[in-house]
Order: sequence, then structure tokens, then C-alpha cells
Amino acid sequence: MPPFTLLITLLSLYASLSSSQLYVSALNNNNNQPNPIIIIRPPHSGSNRHTMFLPLFPSSPNSSLITSSRRHLQKSDPPRPNARMALHDDLLLNGYYTTRLWIGSPPQRFALIVDTGSTVTYVPCSTCQHCGRHQDPRFDPESSSTYKPVKCNADCSCDNNREQCIYERQYAEMSSSSGVLGEDIVSFGNQSDLSPQRAVFGCENRETGDLYSQHADGIMGLGRGDLSIVDQLVDGGVISNSFSLCYGGMDVGGGAMVLGRISPPADMVYSRSDPRRSPYYNIALKELHVAGKRLPIKASVFDGKHGTILDSGTTYAYLPEAAFVAFKNAIMKELHGVHQIKGPDPSYNDICFSGAGSDVSQLSKTFPSVEMVFGKGKKLSLSPENYLFRHSKVRGAYCLGVFQNGKDPTTLLGGIIVRNTFVMYDREHEKIGFWKTNCSDIWETLHVSGGPPQSSSPPVESNSTTDASPSLPPTTPPQYIPPGETEIGSITFYMSFSLNETDKRSQITELAPLIAQELHVNRPQVHLLNSTSEGNDYVTEWSIKPPESADFMSNATASNIISRIAEGGVHLPESYRKYRFYNWNVYLPAKRSRRQKLYLVTLVVSMLALVVGLSGAGTWWFWRHKQRSSLQYKPVDSMVVPEQELQPL
Repeated sequence: MPPFTLLITLLSLYASLSSSQLYVSALNNNNNQPNPIIIIRPPHSGSNRHTMFLPLFPSSPNSSLITSSRRHLQKSDPPRPNARMALHDDLLLNGYYTTRLWIGSPPQRFALIVDTGSTVTYVPCSTCQHCGRHQDPRFDPESSSTYKPVKCNADCSCDNNREQCIYERQYAEMSSSSGVLGEDIVSFGNQSDLSPQRAVFGCENRETGDLYSQHADGIMGLGRGDLSIVDQLVDGGVISNSFSLCYGGMDVGGGAMVLGRISPPADMVYSRSDPRRSPYYNIALKELHVAGKRLPIKASVFDGKHGTILDSGTTYAYLPEAAFVAFKNAIMKELHGVHQIKGPDPSYNDICFSGAGSDVSQLSKTFPSVEMVFGKGKKLSLSPENYLFRHSKVRGAYCLGVFQNGKDPTTLLGGIIVRNTFVMYDREHEKIGFWKTNCSDIWETLHVSGGPPQSSSPPVESNSTTDASPSLPPTTPPQYIPPGETEIGSITFYMSFSLNETDKRSQITELAPLIAQELHVNRPQVHLLNSTSEGNDYVTEWSIKPPESADFMSNATASNIISRIAEGGVHLPESYRKYRFYNWNVYLPAKRSRRQKLYLVTLVVSMLALVVGLSGAGTWWFWRHKQRSSLQYKPVDSMVVPEQELQPL
């Protein structure tokens, strides 16, 4: 594209975005430079809606921190490696999915939210003056032999001393992240056959709002832009211009991610994704069907303003008013055997239904199927878990995870829409593919080989260290729970640590609430089973049990607990020195034999008979005692009382 045409295109995009006061606002950078920061502002979703909003940062046509040009791979190009990476956490419980990334030499590990609406990948810096307490220690540039700051230049905003490039991201829910830009070795784990690469990332010096309080360390930017980790790898010619995400289903969580191209399944459904239509990953949604019937709305409804945006960092789905009303009415018309109830939070007017049962696999018997229709009539079928979320207070109740997008005509599809759906972002061919599958075993389904584990060390440099291999995950996703088990009775694990000479008894007492907080369970669920010590060194045994109101934990809950224990997700104050968690075990709920069940039933019946017998005897004794009392004459005092009449026996 000629430079003049590119400039006109960017200016047109900028003008169209800044023309909306409801959805877009402009912020000046710290140095009052002329380039504004444009931030897209999706609809208000409430404080309890875990939604990651999407920042948009236009730049001048010649500005780039990555100097190489975009490669358009031809059919003759050799196949490129890809990075297979596991996803963790749960979309609705945590509000996001995270993946593990290692930065530096030796590598430092981080849990990052995967977000297709963000560009910069950033982590808390050791010099941060206002950063929250997150899952992993902060990144220490001084400890990495391969770290280099991105020096101030004409294509970036600079710090006050004009020595280093800086970045700033502000989100619609009033959270923000700012810091400096650095370059270092990024490692993807040994599930991938992609060797470590140098990349630019943000080192946070300040974070506010949800970014400050979240458990995850930072953001992994998968959007379009020079600072995106995808763009950097593509521009370096190390991966094909594609990546994929696969979010786990209801009550399962986790999932998978691939950086680079893989062979798509034959029955994958595609939609065009025009990068010139919007700066986000958009799709050409034409129709919505409920129970096989098309909603009575025009196709243009889904093309308003920014069109239909697909965003991995947004939890729920938001439709324009006309589409939402038609969708809600169509769903309610198809429901039978359930009744509408109030939502879990009285602050929001959620549409919820009870009586559907707790088995997710049976939801399709109660709730209708939904289809998204793309260009040329291609259809993607959605199951109930793609538009429902569990009611947190009523068992067997569900709520619509699709909301009205205020008066904004943009359609925003969050992660709930693509649960248990393999989504391929084929940027090279400007299309997005969808394939319904079970994301918990996606590797086996796709028959993707992870290749031999690669060294996590960078190419040999004069100042690089020899010991640069991180403690990487296994070549297959970890299986913490026995296959097929859905009910977990308890989890036990050991913890060793050292204490100083302060009040050791109080420090051990404080461990239970600290562990409960880190494992995201209630305090009464954490039990200290045993404790031994030698000097200042302690070994303790702990048990995590189901809540008092339940007999067991779900598979997803137990997996989340163990993954935090196993993968270093528990962080304690500095007073607990050299602490380590190990030897975790999972125990199933106690199963009674047939003889035990018969004995229990007999015992219960006998106890009931005994209670009834004792109650009858007590009633008879009380009645006799009352009859005898009624035969006694009342004592006569100085007052004249009526004569008592004898009652017949």
C-alpha cells in the first residue's frame, strides 16, 4: 500500500473512532506529545462482571519499535514451529484465563491473562512503587543477564529523563498500567517446539484498579500491533501469522493456546475477519438462530459501529438492543419445566431460571440450541454453556450470560461464547475459524505433536548464563485428578518452612487463613493435621475439605486448588522463609458398601422407632400425671374458694 494511501486509511480510522463520545475517549500521554491514546469503552458490565476492556492505540504510519517488515508466507515456505501452551484458571470464577510465560536469563515465571484486545505484554517490575500482590514474584531486570531497556527514540513516548521508552494503558473500568519498555528472552515452556525468542515487553512501575487487585501477574497481548507478542514473533519470521485459543467448558476451566499455525480440522467453520473494518478481531455475523428459528432482525444490526468483535478478555456477550430483546424472547419462549428467579446479585437485573438440574451435559434437554450464521450461510452451533452461567446461590439454576449493550450498536462476544470451542485466528488469510470440541483434551483430538523440549536458553551470547532452564511444565497437560472422577472428598499436602525467633505459635496459627486466601477457599475448609519441628524448621500436613454445606468438591475446584499448590501459586509473607509445598494427595468421598448402606438404613429405622416409642411413653406418662393432679383438692386459705368438683376417672 502506498504511504499516502496508508496515511489516509489511518486518519479515516482515527476519525471514525474519535467521533463517538460514548465508546471512545482520548487521553494525552505523559509528555504531552501530539499522538493521543484512544481507548475503546465497552458497555458497563458491573463490578461483579469480570470483564477485561480493550485499549486501542493508533500510531503514525512510520512508527514502529519493531523494524522488520511483515512477512506474507507463501505455500513454498517451510513449515514454522509453534508454541503449545496450557491455559489455567476459569473464565467465570476468575474472570480470565492465564498462561505461563518465562522472561529473562535465568527465566522468571509469570501467569499472564491472555487477551486478544491488548497489544503490550506486561509484568510487574521489581522497582514498582504501586503494584499489587500477585501470583508470582515481580520481574527483576538486574537478575537477568539478557535484559536490555528500550532506549528513547522518536517512535515512542519517553520517560522524564528521555532515556527509556515508556508505555501506559488505561481501561474503561478505571484500572491502569504504566511502566517502561524492555527487551529480553521470552520462553514458552517445553510443551512447544518454539525456541526462546527476544521480545519487547512492559515492566510495570504502577498499576491501579482491577489490575492491582487481580491474582494474575499481568497481561499477554495477542492483539494487532507492533508490540503484540504475536506480531513480534511473526515479524521475526519464527511463526506463521496465526494463533489459536481453546477455552474449557462449564465447571472445567483451563484450556489450550497455540502461537503459530496448525493444520485445521476439516469441519472448521470460518468467518471473514477484516483488519480494515476495526482494529479488533471481528467476524461477519449475519444471523442468530434459536431452536432452529431465525431471529426477526436485519443483518445490519450486527454491523453497527465497530461491527461484531470477538474478545478473549471479555467474559460475557453484549448484543445491540434489538438483537438482545429478540434473543431473550426467543430463549424464554422455548423453555419448559423451569421458572424464572432473581439473580445472585440484587444490584443487577439478571435473567435466571431454576429447575434445570446440575448436570451440564443435560442442559440441552431444557435450554434450546443457538446458531451463529456467518457469510455464505456458514453456521456455528452453540450449546447452552455458551450463553449460560451458573447461579451462584441456587443449585440447578442458570442465568443468561448475554446482555444488552446499552444503546451502543456494537456486538461484543466474550469468552463465554467460545467455551469448548477451538478458535483459530488466521491473520494471514484474514479469517477466524471455529470448531466445537472438548478443550480439556484438545491435543489428543488434534493429534498435535509438541515436538522435543527445547532448551530455554537463548542463543549463546558473551554475557548469558549457562543455567537458564526454567522449571517447565510436562509435555502433556498435568492430570491432577483421576480420570472420570467428578466428586472429590478432600485434598492433603505437606508444607515445610522456617521461622525466625519471633512468636512462632502465632505465625503457625496465621497460616490457615493465609493458605485459604491463596487457594481461594473458605477458612473453615483448611485444617492442620500434623506439625513437627526441629529448631526453626517446620514440616506441617494440611487438609482441604469441602465447604460445610457440601459433601464433596467438584473436579474443577479440586484441580484449581492442586494446580496452585503444584505450580507455585501460593505466596506467603517473608516471615515464612524457604517454604515449599509437596506430596499432595486426592481422596474421593467415602463410598459405602451395600451391606454398610443396609446397616445404615436399619440403624436409622431403629432409631426412628425408638424415638417414636419414647415419645409415646412420655406422652402417656404426662397424661397420667396430669389426671392425678386434677384429683387433688386445692388448699383452702383465708379466702373462700368454690368447692372443687371431683372428675370421673
